[in-house]
Amino acid sequence: MIKSPSALVHVVYRTRRFAEMLHWYATVFGAKVQYQNPALAFLTFDEEHHRFAFADLGVIRPEDPDDKDDRGMIGVDHVAWEYRSLHDLLENYDQLKAAGITPYWCVNHGMSASLYYADPDGNQMEFTVDVFPTKAECTDYFQGDLIGQNPVGTEYDPDDWLARLRSGVAEAELLAFDPAAEVSPIRGRMTEILK
Repeated sequence: MIKSPSALVHVVYRTRRFAEMLHWYATVFGAKVQYQNPALAFLTFDEEHHRFAFADLGVIRPEDPDDKDDRGMIGVDHVAWEYRSLHDLLENYDQLKAAGITPYWCVNHGMSASLYYADPDGNQMEFTVDVFPTKAECTDYFQGDLIGQNPVGTEYDPDDWLARLRSGVAEAELLAFDPAAEVSPIRGRMTEILK
């Protein structure tokens, strides 16, 4: 049986007005920056480790003077939905896979482990579970040194994780993040923009 997510957790935007967007969301939502580098910023307004993320296209894909049409680049990259446990996330993955629906990216971001899907129109969704037991520990991850070592994350095999989980391996063991592991390439719509 399909397991519905427990909450909407964040929205990621692609923008060419990075500073303006950060200022606007800080003003309108009272959001504060959790982590920022030249290309990415993560903001929150409550106990969630991030409610918004912004990808600066000015850094990721500088403007081409011959291409005045940014439609498809600027806007929502994806919407993220949270699951209560890794068990729920992976059992749902198994049910969706049986229905012919598979993720295009499976990645442990360090503060969360995620499965990314695209609907028939190409709208991207992230189904995610926190890596740490509390939101405060996820926030601490954003404010620590590890995120700077690998701000994207490392890929994982959900079939392997599900088999190991079913055999009795603890969720915490599977979710343990190695920032020194190979950095995953970014996948999905952002891949097209990075070209």
